[in-house]
Amino acid sequence: MTRFRGCIDIHSGQVKQIVGGTLSRDDLNGVDNKLSTNFVSTRPSSYYANLYKENNITGTHVIKLGTNEANDRVALEALRAWPDALQIGGSINDGNAKYWIENGASHVIITSWLFPDGKFSLERLEQISNKVGSKHLVIDLSCRCKISNNGEIQWFVAINKWQTITDKQLSMEFFKELSPYCDEFLVHAADVEGLCKGIDQNLVSMLGKWCNDKPVTYAGGANSLSDLTLVEKLSQIIPLWYHLLKDLQ
Repeated sequence: MTRFRGCIDIHSGQVKQIVGGTLSRDDLNGVDNKLSTNFVSTRPSSYYANLYKENNITGTHVIKLGTNEANDRVALEALRAWPDALQIGGSINDGNAKYWIENGASHVIITSWLFPDGKFSLERLEQISNKVGSKHLVIDLSCRCKISNNGEIQWFVAINKWQTITDKQLSMEFFKELSPYCDEFLVHAADVEGLCKGIDQNLVSMLGKWCNDKPVTYAGGANSLSDLTLVEKLSQIIPLWYHLLKDLQ
């Protein structure tokens, strides 16, 4: 069954929705002139956490988009509004993952730390899975699209604010390799994220074929609630993460 999942993106201490590939620098380093946003909220993160709680939108993600200390403070505010129900991502590693679980996150979302120097590390995955438990771990395999020499559409994991494309291609084999170590997967279609011009239908269709033993949350490009029906039709299994923050002022 396909269902909606919420998201609370946090950047420079504010709840925002950022257009995917425009985030190019850490918010600890001042203003990012390339940054494009659809929405910047004046409300606290707890407002959105409570809104999702009131409507029982389980599995909502809290994503810290940078290492600014204000992001940690705002993230904690959301977690305390709905303890043990929200998932947290952004700069998660083996040194802080357990801290976030102990402070109210149901899951931690891990991505860039699994790819030191852009190369996937199974050793790191085993390490963090053992530390927090697979039932508390979500693996983020957000990706960018490439066209092969023979015209085949391929998707490769993108890290470091989606600016670095790794050599790890999404496939059924890769999902099977990772599945024992996590509870869920998250996949942003980075090329369409935040554009609100439609989902990556090819990717959604392939995700339905590649991964059928763990929940997969797809994110990117949704522009109406009818996309929920489209995702259901294309994949049969994938929850849709659709940013509604701009409509919840």
